[in-house]
Amino acid sequence: MRRLVYLLVMAVFLFGYARPAQAQEAVRVTDVGVQYGFGEQITFRARIQSSIPITDISLVFRDEREENTRVIPLQANADGEVVYRYDLTGSVLRPFATILFWFQVSLQDGQTYTDTRYRFQYADDRFPWQMREADDVRVHWYDGDEAFAQAALDTARSGLQAFQSLIPIEAGAPVDVFIYASPADLQNTLYLGGQSWVAGHASPDLGVVMVSIAPSSQQSIAMRQQIPHELAHVLLYRYVGESYDRLPTWLQEGIASISELYPNPDYRRALDIALENGTLMPIADLCDPFPRDASRAFLAYAEAASFTRYLHDTYGTSGLDALLDAYADGLACEPGAARALGVSLTQLDYRWREVVLGENLFGAAARNLLPYLIIFGLVLFAPLWGAVAVMRGRKKK
Repeated sequence: MRRLVYLLVMAVFLFGYARPAQAQEAVRVTDVGVQYGFGEQITFRARIQSSIPITDISLVFRDEREENTRVIPLQANADGEVVYRYDLTGSVLRPFATILFWFQVSLQDGQTYTDTRYRFQYADDRFPWQMREADDVRVHWYDGDEAFAQAALDTARSGLQAFQSLIPIEAGAPVDVFIYASPADLQNTLYLGGQSWVAGHASPDLGVVMVSIAPSSQQSIAMRQQIPHELAHVLLYRYVGESYDRLPTWLQEGIASISELYPNPDYRRALDIALENGTLMPIADLCDPFPRDASRAFLAYAEAASFTRYLHDTYGTSGLDALLDAYADGLACEPGAARALGVSLTQLDYRWREVVLGENLFGAAARNLLPYLIIFGLVLFAPLWGAVAVMRGRKKK
């Protein structure tokens, strides 16, 4: 399916008052349009004419939320028409991003004309999306009946309330939830956007959530886990703004996980096995992106959820808020926790293991120190054994 985007209504004027009057009057840009096939190509068209000879024409475009601006030189035909086809297979754009574009024209007299800025949403047009909305959420789906859509919408609204019980915030602009009917459909979408994820993904700055939920008897559990989790990322971004990327991964994913309406029952099992095997990861190691290995990534999510819930139970909403403020201010993982809660992250990690997981810290410390104690003993014992041997030798003489 291809989408033709009509742009006249969505045009936003730029530099209209700053252009020299001569260039503004000399150049006419008409018949502007965009047509695209998701993951394939975008075709930009316009007709550019000028009473002053043109030396150069450029198409300028970018994701509204990114700084990577593409500048493409163009050639007009005899009628002034310009056409450019941008290959999306080798240079991807984010799904559902708003794309800005405009034309720049250099004239023979040295003036430069910068056209109106136009915008369109690079939506996934491969599916026959339907939409339902209420309050601050819009649910988009293409497989399932009205009851399916209503269940998703109700879950999203409950997810908003669950997050707001942790962090008081108004949702603001509506959040768009796109429900794909299979993980393969979602993964293909994200792959075409330059990413590869498994069950769900959020683009917090776009206010977009993407999940994979098929209509089935298990749809309620999937909805109650995926939708609130990804929704929380959007709301958390809106709460801290552009400082969102400064937050430790364990805190981002921990808050999202404890916002779920149906906590993953396998998380506790993973924690118990890791505790028994001595493979728990220090929380400080989860400040950066989680491991790529599937089993270790699952354990990282389990630890983040349990640790963040412990912090909320211990320090309340004000404690989480203090953590967000500290990390949003740019503090690193350890000092951020110390400023917010008065305790280092390492000490909080020890307390969580002891209180929630029941770890014997003395026994764990002894096990960790055992190899060093053995080496220390050998270092001390070897000279002593040598001295004893020398003494015995002297007595025999």
